[in-house]
Amino acid sequence: MKVFSLLIFIGLAHLSFAQPLYKDKKAPVESRIKDLIQRMTVEEKILQLNQYTFGENRNVNNIGKEMNELPAGIGSLIYFSADPVMRNRIQKKAMDSSRLGIPILFGFDVIHGFRTVYPISIAQACSWNPSLVTQNCRAAAKESVLSGVDWTFSPMIDVARDPRWGRVSEGYGEDPYTNAIFGVATVKGYQGASLSDSFSIAACLKHYVGYGLSEGGRDYHYSDVSAQSLWETYLPPYEACVKAGAATLMSAFNDISGVPATANHYTLTEILKQRWKHDGFVVADWNAVDQLVAQGVAKDRKEAGLKAFTAGVEMDMRDNIYRENFKQLIQEQKITMAQINDAVSRILRVKFGLGLFDQPYTAIVSEKDRYLQPYSVQLAADLAAESMVLLKNKNNTLPIGIGVKQVAVIGPMAKDKTNIIGSWSFNGHSADAQSIYEGLEHEFQGKASLNYAKGCAFDGQDEAGFDEAIAVASKSDVVIVCLGEEKTWSGENASRSTIALPAIQEKLVAALKKTGKQIVLVLSNGRPLELLRLEPLSDAIVEIWQPGIAGGDALAGILSGRINPSAKLAITFPLTTGQIPTYYDMRQSARPKEGLYQDIATEPLYWFGHGLSYANFSYAQPVASAIKVKKQGKVSVSVSVKNTSEVEGKETALWYISQPVASISRPMKELKFFEKKNLKAGEEATFTFEIVPTRDLSFTDANGNRHLEAGDYFIEVGKKKVKIELVD
Repeated sequence: MKVFSLLIFIGLAHLSFAQPLYKDKKAPVESRIKDLIQRMTVEEKILQLNQYTFGENRNVNNIGKEMNELPAGIGSLIYFSADPVMRNRIQKKAMDSSRLGIPILFGFDVIHGFRTVYPISIAQACSWNPSLVTQNCRAAAKESVLSGVDWTFSPMIDVARDPRWGRVSEGYGEDPYTNAIFGVATVKGYQGASLSDSFSIAACLKHYVGYGLSEGGRDYHYSDVSAQSLWETYLPPYEACVKAGAATLMSAFNDISGVPATANHYTLTEILKQRWKHDGFVVADWNAVDQLVAQGVAKDRKEAGLKAFTAGVEMDMRDNIYRENFKQLIQEQKITMAQINDAVSRILRVKFGLGLFDQPYTAIVSEKDRYLQPYSVQLAADLAAESMVLLKNKNNTLPIGIGVKQVAVIGPMAKDKTNIIGSWSFNGHSADAQSIYEGLEHEFQGKASLNYAKGCAFDGQDEAGFDEAIAVASKSDVVIVCLGEEKTWSGENASRSTIALPAIQEKLVAALKKTGKQIVLVLSNGRPLELLRLEPLSDAIVEIWQPGIAGGDALAGILSGRINPSAKLAITFPLTTGQIPTYYDMRQSARPKEGLYQDIATEPLYWFGHGLSYANFSYAQPVASAIKVKKQGKVSVSVSVKNTSEVEGKETALWYISQPVASISRPMKELKFFEKKNLKAGEEATFTFEIVPTRDLSFTDANGNRHLEAGDYFIEVGKKKVKIELVD
């Protein structure tokens, strides 16, 4: 008997000293999660559901105090530092000072590059080159990992049709399909083939959902999202990115027809978790849980936490509500341990996926080997070049010919290196950026002289610089006027009542026009602009958006003709602010020729899809492989496109579908596919759209169910159409 008891004791002792299953690298992730959950106390679990900040105040004197006050078992940090050494010190505290050694997840807003800043998202969409976007995001992920960041709050895939809303700069424009494609491209870039790859970071889809519909373009405001619009317009990009493996999502600030996104069980649980089977987690936006009180659906912070969590928000960003209230809510049986365990499991799943349990620390690499690597800068330059849209080119004003010897470069954006990199570029340095002027200097060295004058500031009423600008323009052969927005004019909390540039900038162009010289207008901004007064004064207009650090050479190459512009708008430019909302896939009016504005034109200045090239592309009549197709069949539509010019260029074929008659009214046309090809002078190529009816011809109803109806469909490309008939 004593021998048997001794054997039991030895066995138990051996088990107590054995490595816990959750630390076994070879064990299945789900088994590791289950083992760890069983070992955690309630307090440890609740801490995992909270995200704090670190390094908001970068004063070195405050770091020590901040470190001491940081709970070792915290789930996540928004890491405002870019110091991997500091990150490792914090992580070491979590690994060594917490009972179970659960690593912290370090997140940050890496929106369009870390230190190597590439073009803003709306510009990226105008490139129609998702592969190039993936490559840029992959480079950004590497810089992020080497700076201590595991998780980025990107991509933003809010369909946005009101350019008064500052956050149009962060997304991919007005079209659901475009947002889906570029959202997926971005997720693939950040997360790579696997989250566990050395230089992968977790993506976060934001803002879920309907945030882009904020009333009047006012940030954080109510969104009146109908069930039809929710499923038809705002959810598709999220579904596509969830299916592509996006690890996390962020709940939005807005209401969704009366129920705030952060307390919306229907979108967060019924759709995301139950219908789409997402197994990652949802994080609230900054203080969004607390803001449920301001939104009038929670009487206090405790109720706000209860509503957000039970709706499906696993992680509370910054406001500490979950940590303050959850133990009591559990005791009151308003939150169950099963709910807590599921939420913690989702967060741990992402941490295990990233390999943080097995390799919690960041490699220490010098800044010169971490940032601004030649391949990264080249990728940023390539994306900038493909993102810049030639909006107007009257009488072939561009490219600037070899006969031009004096070039005036005028405007507040000409030598700017701060605003040109764009909003949401926290770790970008203006010193890294190339200004427009520097790009032109490099491009035209030995070919033409540059004559510079600032002319005016971005805003204000000071016209003192006009005389110098006029003098500079008068002695030049062509005038490049560089205008636009300061970077803080777009982005979060940057709503504007008008999308026109300040009057001082418009007055500058009017004054320069009087010189009689050709005006090339260069625009750097984060939203579509009202160009009603500027367009008639300009012989050519180039929209460069906020191109990041490598925009100068890209623009100069376009102006000189070294680079042939190939971008097309991913968002419509209204003629005036008063035209908003105007977007390409609107539904048909009951009286198509009536009900129009009486005081301005109905057509916007530049539609979605507009963009010029130095090459000319001729589209033949598209041809379908079959005139009739069964619902379960397939049909391909092809079009021959020829470069009829003497210069090489890239052309993007945008394929639209329209359904003239259906059981519900349908948009006048919807983008369903696009393809970009390079064509040499005189070259002809075939673009083909492989149509799967269940995917491309069906539509969703207000409950998210898809319908495919027999009837006529029109396929449009290059402003030419072909009709096919769908039969049962």
